[in-house]
Formats: sequence, C-alpha cells, structure tokens
Amino acid sequence: MRRLARALPVAMAMALALPAVPAHAADPQVVSFDDAKLRITLEATHQAGMYGLYSSVRRDDDSWKGAAGVADVRTKRPVRSDMEHRVGSVTKSFTATAVLQLVEQGRIQLDQPIAQYLPGVVPGERGQQVTVRMLLNHTSGIADYVVSAFPSWAQLSPDSLDEHRFRTLRPEQLIEWGVKGQPTNAPGAAWSYSNTNYVILGALLEKTTGVKAETYIFRNVIRKAGLKHTYFPGSSRVRGSHSRMYEALYGRIDPPRDYSVYNMSWAGTAGALVSTMDDINAFYRALLGGRLLGEGGLTEMQRTVPVKNANGDTLMEYGLGLYAVDLPCGRFWGHDGAVFGAGTQALSSPDGRRQIAYGINLMKYQQLDGQGVPLPHAIDNALGAHLVQALCGGQGPLTSATPGAPATPPLPLQFVNPRTGA
Repeated sequence: MRRLARALPVAMAMALALPAVPAHAADPQVVSFDDAKLRITLEATHQAGMYGLYSSVRRDDDSWKGAAGVADVRTKRPVRSDMEHRVGSVTKSFTATAVLQLVEQGRIQLDQPIAQYLPGVVPGERGQQVTVRMLLNHTSGIADYVVSAFPSWAQLSPDSLDEHRFRTLRPEQLIEWGVKGQPTNAPGAAWSYSNTNYVILGALLEKTTGVKAETYIFRNVIRKAGLKHTYFPGSSRVRGSHSRMYEALYGRIDPPRDYSVYNMSWAGTAGALVSTMDDINAFYRALLGGRLLGEGGLTEMQRTVPVKNANGDTLMEYGLGLYAVDLPCGRFWGHDGAVFGAGTQALSSPDGRRQIAYGINLMKYQQLDGQGVPLPHAIDNALGAHLVQALCGGQGPLTSATPGAPATPPLPLQFVNPRTGA
C-alpha cells in the first residue's frame, strides 16, 4: 500500500501554501453566514462532477444546512441534508474518546505496552514496544489490513470488493492480517496510518469493559453526546434515509458502482459508523466542549505528532483519533472518512464555535498520474472553497502563493491515498 507521503496530490501541496493563522491568533469574531456563497460553492461541487453532497455548518447557535445533486443517478432522487451516511474513519474519533474515558478512570494507561492488556495480540517483542498511545496516534508501525482483506485493491481492481460484499469478518482476523504485514516503521519512530491500530483498540475496549466495543461506544460516547442518528450497523444496510454510494476507483469502475449495501465488519471500530452531518458536528462540539472527556483527556487527545510528506514538510498534526489543520482563519480539529462510495470531512474550531461536516456520494473520481498519484480535480477545488467559506466566512485570502494554483484546504487522509479504505 502506498503511504500518504507518496500519494499526495498536487492540489494538496498547493493548499499548504495558503497563509495559515495560528490557532491562538485567530479572530474570535466570526462573520455571519453568507447563505448565497455557501449554496454557490455546494452547487459548484455538484456541477464539477460530484453526484451528490450534503453539508452542515454551525457558528455558535446558528446553523446552516444544504444539499446539492442526486442520491440516485438512475432515478434522479435528490440528496437531502439530513441523510444518514457511512462516515468511515470519523469512527476513530469515537473509538479514541471511549479509550480516553477509560484512561481518565485509571483503567488504561496510555504509555503502557499493549501486551500488558492484550497478551499475544501483537506477538513477540513488538507487543512490549507498541503502547496504547502509539495505536491511537498511528505511530505503532503496524501494517494496515485493508489490502489483505481486499487483495484486488493492490491492483486497483474492484473484484474483491464485489466478491466480499456480504462477508462477515471477525476483528481477530483483521488484527492478524495487520500484525503479519510488513511493519511500516519501528514502534514510535514515525506516523503511518493503519486501520489495524483501531481494531486493536476495539479489542482493548472489549477486554477492559467486558462488553462489546461497539456497545460500549454507543452507551458512553454516542448516547452521552445526545446523538440520535449515529450507530454501528447490525446489517449490510443503512437503516434510515440515505444516498446510494458510488465508487469510481480512479476510472477503473466505469460507470461508478453503488456500494451503499455492504457488510462493514471489515471496518469495525476503525470505520463502520453510520451518522448524519448534524450528529457529527454535535459529537465534535460535545468532545471539544468537555462533555465527553475531562480537561486531562482532551489535552492528551490533542497532543500531536507531525504527518510529513516525502520532502519532510509537515502536512498536518495527528493527535489521538483526531487531527489539526491550519486554515487562513485559524486551527481546526476533526477527522475524515472514506469507505467504498462515501466520503466525509468534519472540522471544528478548538472551542467548537465554528464547524462543518459534509458527506459526498462519489469516491475516487480523480485520475492517477504515471506514479499512481491522484491528479487535482475540479471537485477538490470546489469542495475546498465550500469548506473555507463555511469556516472562515471570507476571513483570509483564498489564493495560493503559487500564481494560478487552485486554492484548496488540506485534503483528507483517505482521499489522498489511492489504496487506503476507511
């Protein structure tokens, strides 16, 4: 699997040239919504080729919701802003919150080896070297299991996606695939994104609490945050009103295929959640506002490691289940998610006053260059304009230091990795 640093598209590199304002220097006085510009940028994303998308924006007690495009390309059924959506690796923020709750209770210690809690799950000396913190911040060096679960993914073929649509996978199998894979780095030496880390954390939750990890997360995170439309699916179907979810696989699936019905046991506590954009904003508002973790737990969650590209440039800062990116109007915290056919991005200001969560129903719409790197697409630029308009509201320029370069914010982790799921 290509690592993030090797799969970075040109558009994201250009985005890093945007003048970023440090979080402490951001102006707390935020202009009100510009309804017209939010709708224009949302519609522009659809016109650029995105089948359908929905967005939820908040500033203090004010909210804005919008949708553009279709939920079904055959029937032309329109998308709605309240649709349920597979949010992929946004799940990691929920799982990390549950683990940190147990840390605050003294039942788990961040810097203890995982072998202390789950003997033999990470075999040999490595189990004594990999700590709980390394699993949470993706510095464990444990390989991702996704290509083992879907072997054709390595050749950018959808064959195994179709073959295994209704297969049920046990967490133990996912973990085994990951720990048997080639390590990406020595424990603690570097950042390398791996879904295996968060399936192991699910096993840690289960071992520590004595209840199924998904049940614990529902009771202690989802319910505590007051979310009404967020759940781990018990079947291959999304329960509520939802869009179809189309996968293009960089042009290998033409026309793009619907993967909205899919057994998500392959993602588990790393990426199986279903939610709405309103619920996702409510979760991050509760998290950053101290309703799910105490000050100590949130401080640990926001203790970051750098995510670097091949040139050593820092792209973003990754904490424990959430990351920080700097936009023209300040620092924002959140996560993204990508599963077959569905993408999500959520970002919130440190105080939770400014937020956006959006979902899209067409994935890997870009083309790849000769090195297998996604080329910039008009959809990316339109999405970036919508995100910056929502969070910055005209604060800071939307221009790049490179003349003529498209102005986009950092793209999500999974969106820039051709061979990563969840």
